[in-house]
Amino acid sequence: MNKLIFSNTVRFILLILIQVLVLNHINLFGYLNPMPYIVWVLLFPIRKNKTSFLLLSFLLGLTLDFFSNSGGIHAAATLFIAFIRLPLLTIVLRKNDFDYYLFNLRGISFSKAIIFISLLTIIHHFIVFSLVYFNFSEIITILNNTLFTSIFTIILSLLGITLFTNKK
Repeated sequence: MNKLIFSNTVRFILLILIQVLVLNHINLFGYLNPMPYIVWVLLFPIRKNKTSFLLLSFLLGLTLDFFSNSGGIHAAATLFIAFIRLPLLTIVLRKNDFDYYLFNLRGISFSKAIIFISLLTIIHHFIVFSLVYFNFSEIITILNNTLFTSIFTIILSLLGITLFTNKK
């Protein structure tokens, strides 16, 4: 088995297990629940087939929905950030498409990595909380939950990426 496929499979399984067994049971201040499982979407190689990436991202969200009994909200949000990952990366890095074949999140500057991770995390969380509350009168609650949960998730994601990935 290819080392890249093996590492992505292990990362997929570990992130689901950590999210379901540990992090879904954390509710700081009644509403802060970190969702660093989206790190899998951030770290998936760009040079791979986009169709399989979108399918696997949907499967990641659907697996989390299955264990969390959340009705597809994680699948929708994860699929959306997987779909916009490359266009968002193009905006953040301002490079042409050829450079993305060698892309490594740890290989770019720290400030650009934080911007990229933050944007995808905030978009993901906004979609999740919009689908959870699904009421325009709850917009303040949606924005508060998105902001504070995103900060917590970004910190955990940066720590995990820094500690558990190789810098190439």
